[in-house]
Amino acid sequence: MRTLSLRLPRCGWGAALACALLLAGCSTTPPSGGSARPVASRLSDEQAHDIAIHALGLVGTPYRYGGNTPESGFDCSGLIGYVYRHRVGTAPPRTVAQLSGWGQPIDTSALRTGDLVVFGSGRAPSHAGIYVGEGRFVHAPSTGGTVRMDHLQSRHWARQNPAFRRP
Repeated sequence: MRTLSLRLPRCGWGAALACALLLAGCSTTPPSGGSARPVASRLSDEQAHDIAIHALGLVGTPYRYGGNTPESGFDCSGLIGYVYRHRVGTAPPRTVAQLSGWGQPIDTSALRTGDLVVFGSGRAPSHAGIYVGEGRFVHAPSTGGTVRMDHLQSRHWARQNPAFRRP
């Protein structure tokens, strides 16, 4: 049996609890909806899991427009770039508009940890985050806030026309 060791950067007790809850419920079904077809991933299951755990470890980091490190803070695309670069060595596009075309579209029935959640419709995507399981995603929401975990089915986010991408 192979043992998976997890390194949780900047992970306090609250984030550790969130990580434990995530690991306990990774087999639950994500919210239904969407119309894209399922696709294979270039990321292994272990890499996808590492992306989600790393993102959870950054919960509480301050928001900063244009930020892309834990020390300087994050905006939404900076958070995604930081996690992907450090977990899988992949440099994603820097803007939400560019992220909305990165990878392949996927249906919610194929959604897994590490996938991207992009909000907004048409040519104007407005926000993005990293899916971490159980219908939840981690993102850097707004000025004055911090990186946090939210539920896709919350009143606000369910109305934001989420699309899912697998890099």
